[in-house]
Amino acid sequence: MPNEHQKQYLWWQDGIIYQVYPRSFQDSNNDGIGDLRGIIRRLDYLKWLGVKAVWISPIYPSPMADFGYDISDYRNIWSPFGDLADFDDLLQQLHAADMRLILDLVPNHSSDEHPWFVESRSSRDNPKRDWYIWKDAKPDGSPPNNWLSVFGGSAWQWDETTKQYYYHAFLVKQPDLNWRNPEVVDAMLNIMRFWLDKGVDGFRVDAMWHMIKDSQWRDNPHNPEYKETMATYEKLLPVYSTDQPEMHEIAAKMRKVLDEYDERLMIAEIYLPVHRLVTYYGTHEKEAHLPFNFMLISLAWDPRLIAAAIDEYEAALSKDDWPNWVIGNHDQPRITSRVGAQQAKIAAILLLTLRGTPTLYYGDEISMRDVPIPEEEVQDPQGLNMPGKNLSRDPERTPMLWDSTNNAGFTDAQPWLRVDRAFHRRNVQVQKPNPLSALTLYKSLIDLRQTEPSLMTGAYTPVCSDHQMIAYIRQAEGHTGFLIVLNLTHRPCYFTPGTILFSGTIVIDTVPEQLGAKVRNKIDLSGDEGLVVRLEEWQSVSSNPSS
Repeated sequence: MPNEHQKQYLWWQDGIIYQVYPRSFQDSNNDGIGDLRGIIRRLDYLKWLGVKAVWISPIYPSPMADFGYDISDYRNIWSPFGDLADFDDLLQQLHAADMRLILDLVPNHSSDEHPWFVESRSSRDNPKRDWYIWKDAKPDGSPPNNWLSVFGGSAWQWDETTKQYYYHAFLVKQPDLNWRNPEVVDAMLNIMRFWLDKGVDGFRVDAMWHMIKDSQWRDNPHNPEYKETMATYEKLLPVYSTDQPEMHEIAAKMRKVLDEYDERLMIAEIYLPVHRLVTYYGTHEKEAHLPFNFMLISLAWDPRLIAAAIDEYEAALSKDDWPNWVIGNHDQPRITSRVGAQQAKIAAILLLTLRGTPTLYYGDEISMRDVPIPEEEVQDPQGLNMPGKNLSRDPERTPMLWDSTNNAGFTDAQPWLRVDRAFHRRNVQVQKPNPLSALTLYKSLIDLRQTEPSLMTGAYTPVCSDHQMIAYIRQAEGHTGFLIVLNLTHRPCYFTPGTILFSGTIVIDTVPEQLGAKVRNKIDLSGDEGLVVRLEEWQSVSSNPSS
């Protein structure tokens, strides 16, 4: 049997994924909107940072009611982003730089301006009528059931022309496709092949757990824990409108398409508890390679909760399931705004030293914050449809901060969203030479991770956790191990484990004065301190030494 370190890992197992929100990454033609040529311009930065794959949020033609998640053509590029030639150039240059490209795939719904839906709503007997979800009103004229839209209000929209309701899990302008129709399944699988034939390395599948609905269209039950500050969608528990058993058959079909090609990846966006999330790896058949794990986004920043969640996740995975971790994305408040700048550095160490594939959200590596967007400038439909709840996603989608020039080097025009007013002191150019910056920490972590098999693919061994800290060891068989100790509070804490004896050298530390220090059997940590120790020796108190 080969040793652990002799196993061959795929690019998405030992590499790092970086999410680009294309509208906000880099504008190349000064129209205030980021584009594909802007991403090409910044590939040197991504290569320097050390990421292995770039995931790009939707770039397809769209009316932009939901900023690209309302697609009107699945086989082309939205013209302000560029064209297919620009896309081919981006793909070629990424591959030449030994990086991969992951596209967003949005199969749950299209735009209401997509030709499929234009046909579907034209008449009840149109051949594409059953490509979407149409239902009669109840006898009193009300919607077929009580299902709610994620963006507020009923999920059913009355169509006066054909005298039926259509279903939209998200915006009215985003009608859901009917994935119980084999023609829809075939059409979407062929769209996947179109991009895979171009050389795309995989897909992040949007809203996968929404794709199949209850065949009986039963009412969703009320949520007993709903509070008025929550999104109106959360008034109900979506037990019949999401995560239906038949979804696994669809996911397996999508996976089979990917398996027709070499080393292609499927990431599934799924917001579900762990025991349901892991079923999307597949049981009888293979499904997603990486069902996105959002624990570090959804959990309170409490070391006991996080340590327990890591253990729960690790225990739920089968030997063939590969873990993954995320601390930010385009739908959630930025990590720096959730936990503060100093704890965001702790989150960086956590993300990049846990077992599994990490996904970075653009700008998190420079501690970008949510930017306050005045009410009259709000563009996100989630914020517009539920005013007063501070639910707009605009604050976490603002332009990348490159340098101290006009608009942080993103554009010379008026940016589509305002730039953080503190960009002069919080940008890539300023942080690169600063040994105390978030970017320097990320770069050091990535460099260490990508040169150490123990941190890329080694086993995870929990050491201890309490009301202040988390500690664990990563080690691949036959390789140097690493001890990670993280203080998730602002007060000093003291790592004196009763479970292991150890000695080693601190190689990463948010308190740089400790770098290079030798430690043995105990470590005193300042508030907001996180560190990585290269172990010379360690042993459980009841076992033999490991090295």
